[in-house]
Amino acid sequence: MGKRVYESLPDMAKARNRVDKPNLIKDEAKVSLRLASFAAGRHYLIKTFGCQANVRDEEIMAGYLEKAGFSKAESEESTDLVIINTCAVRENAEDKVYGEIGKFKANRRRDPQFILCVCGCMMQEEGVAKKISDSYPYVNLIFGTHNTHRLLDMLDEHLSRHKDIVNVLSHPGDIIEGMPSARLDNSSAYVNITYGCDKFCTYCIVPYTRGRERSRQKEDILSECRELVEQGYKQITLLGQNVNSYGKDFHDGTSFATILEEVAKLGIPRLRFMTSHPWDFSDEMLEVIAKYPNIMKCIHLPVQSGSTEVLKKMGRRYTREEYLDLVARIKKKIPGVFLTTDIIVGFPNETLEQFEETLSICEEVRYSSAFTFIYSPRKGTPAAKMKDDVPDEEKKARFMRLLKVVEETTNEASASLLGKTIPVLVDGPSKKDPNILSGYSEGSKLVNFPGPAYLKGEIVELKIIENHCHYLVGELLEDPILIKANGVKKALLEEPDVKEYLRLNKQIEENEEIKALQEKIGETQKKLVASLGDAKVKAEYESLREKLDSHPLIQNRESLREGVENLLKAVSGGLS
Repeated sequence: MGKRVYESLPDMAKARNRVDKPNLIKDEAKVSLRLASFAAGRHYLIKTFGCQANVRDEEIMAGYLEKAGFSKAESEESTDLVIINTCAVRENAEDKVYGEIGKFKANRRRDPQFILCVCGCMMQEEGVAKKISDSYPYVNLIFGTHNTHRLLDMLDEHLSRHKDIVNVLSHPGDIIEGMPSARLDNSSAYVNITYGCDKFCTYCIVPYTRGRERSRQKEDILSECRELVEQGYKQITLLGQNVNSYGKDFHDGTSFATILEEVAKLGIPRLRFMTSHPWDFSDEMLEVIAKYPNIMKCIHLPVQSGSTEVLKKMGRRYTREEYLDLVARIKKKIPGVFLTTDIIVGFPNETLEQFEETLSICEEVRYSSAFTFIYSPRKGTPAAKMKDDVPDEEKKARFMRLLKVVEETTNEASASLLGKTIPVLVDGPSKKDPNILSGYSEGSKLVNFPGPAYLKGEIVELKIIENHCHYLVGELLEDPILIKANGVKKALLEEPDVKEYLRLNKQIEENEEIKALQEKIGETQKKLVASLGDAKVKAEYESLREKLDSHPLIQNRESLREGVENLLKAVSGGLS
């Protein structure tokens, strides 16, 4: 390709801007004939780093690519288009990205038409897009988090102009509805309810990479969730950088508790949410979680530090005492709740005493698991400008001390499940052993157990027989075929055509006119046998049969028969 075109580069000053109301845009992406022709017979691969929001972005980009006509590739070698979807939260995630970009130089050598794209949060940082552009000339398309919905347009522009393109927008962000999606899982789904963040924690790059905090309309969220329920999904996870700040930008009293309850009422078997900010955790929200059994009693509640002084420097908006008071209220309202957290070790100038306050809060709360990190400065954030007098070796030593405490509380939470029977949503076979299945408990504990692959997507009852701290071993209490058959039955009964077929069947059974016709047909049939096929009796019998078959209820039911039978044929392969 020819020279690179710089349409837009990230600007941290613009990224800090906030507006009163985001634009609501309905997706109208069209596939050009040029792009459709190029995509035909070609394959794509998306490599995602980072959080669940990035995974959801991958599903949306895959939706656009499949809309254009690309198919998902089986391997890195067989792909014609690669998107590297990046994360900017930690430095080690960025280091991995540069290695990934280098891997695909060989693809370009093999195929001059190979397309390599790099996108996501990392691109929103000043200097990164330019660095990648200069260091990796075989990268064809660089874009950020705010123009994912323009993926097809950017690809078409690349093909039409024979130019490589850099287009990274920095602005508060819009809400795009109606984007296509290729879900990565057919039983568990992510649903965005908010985008961006307004908290501006001093260590965090997200408000700059994802834009202002903005909520989707309730009707759009419920429509997406309702469709997932109708498709047979077993679990929905509501996503937001600070998910429980949902609705604050509406200024009309709408809250996270509102949308959480409305989604729970849709009947999804399992409902989760992440990530919740302690500052926005309301009693109303707690009441809703406690009220609905399908809302998982596992709450991710990032503490980051156990020291009030450090929390203030982090811009976290709560004190140690306020956090512990919230934990006490949660545990009182939801006995047996599983609490998980995020913790940063070695924030600039953290003293030994402040670190030990973090150890003590872990010991007091007894987290069932924790994501622990050594502080990683992000260029452009206030914390990155702070002078730090704590040596790296000391930070590493503190980190190891923290891991020891976290291991202890994690093991304690896992051990509490030994001997108990718990429901587990099956993810699928283990990569190491196809005869071992993996899934997650209500408390987000990983459970491995022997079983057939066709249980993927089912919620099964397992007796926990072994504890290995970070995972459990369970055993099935029921024949897997019966579990699958029961799951298929439930799913079928929720299908609109099946429900209507059964409704009509019941009406037919209760209809007096049909009952009378069936009686007459039975009597006439006996006469026909006794008369040895008398023509007059035969004509009477055929007339009655025709009258019965032409009854509106019968005709309506029979019009559904083929569709219902096709459903049965489709699920009959479920055990294969």
